[in-house]
This record gives sequence, C-alpha cells and structure tokens, in this order.
Amino acid sequence: MAVAETKDRLYLLPTDYADPEHGGEVFHCRDCITVEGMLAAYPQHAANIEIIRVPWPRPRTAVVEAIGEENQNLPALVFAEGGFANDIDGLMVALHQRHGFPRSRP
Repeated sequence: MAVAETKDRLYLLPTDYADPEHGGEVFHCRDCITVEGMLAAYPQHAANIEIIRVPWPRPRTAVVEAIGEENQNLPALVFAEGGFANDIDGLMVALHQRHGFPRSRP
C-alpha cells in the first residue's frame, strides 16, 4: 500500500543553469525565481511545503514520477491529496489558498 503524502510538494529548478546547447550561457527560470522570492519572503508559509529542486535537463525524473512526462513544466505544486498546479497563475493561487501566501495584486 502506498503511503499518502502529508505535505504539498513544490518542484523548482535551480536558480541558474549553464546551458550547453547555448554555449554555456547561464539562464534562470523567471517563474521559479518568482516562487523562490515568495518562499524567502514568507518562510512561515514555506515551512509547510516540501521543496524539491530538480535539475534543468529533461527528463526530470522526480517530476515525471509525480505528475507524468507531459507535465514537466516548472515550477509545479503537487497537492498532498492528488492534483497539481504547474502554470504560474494557478500555482500562485494555490499557494495563497492552500498555504496562506499573500495574493498578487491584480
């Protein structure tokens, strides 16, 4: 029998990546950096989420195992009871509703 997850899991890319396909130029993921800022600004809310950083290159095995090969876009918040959000707008709403992070001003 599988053990039920007790915390939401947030999958993020590292803050930078030297891409060999682009001559080693260093890139960052804008959405992951946005979420990293939220985690740093509101550590009291971040403490309730399991943070998992995965390497940039695909396939992202941990993400594939959690939500499927077609859902490797990050960041991704995987809900403890099942389901996930991996588009930035949906993810920010989920962080607010599920974990008390402030909403973004419209």
